[in-house]
Amino acid sequence: MDEPERWRHMSTAPKDGSRILVTVRPSEQGPAEVDLAYWSRGDQFAGEGWRASDSSPGRVVEYAEPELKCWMPLPSANLSRGGSMPAPWEGDDAQQLDGSGI
Repeated sequence: MDEPERWRHMSTAPKDGSRILVTVRPSEQGPAEVDLAYWSRGDQFAGEGWRASDSSPGRVVEYAEPELKCWMPLPSANLSRGGSMPAPWEGDDAQQLDGSGI
């Protein structure tokens, strides 16, 4: 993917099972955070939807669409850049993602 380190609208997130970074909206459980997630087609443990990548059978962590603000592909493993998780998207929902506010 081009420009991998840029937050994008959730509507464009891949639903092929690949793992991506997502911004989880702030809630009464805590502030916004970044998580590693993937789209699941559903199985005997849970229905179709976004799951945290650390889910396991019987302990599925699912995200409802409104809980996720935006996504980005996983960064490359370029060790010279200092590997750290990007900060959660804190801007307005749709106004500034993908340059749409320009």
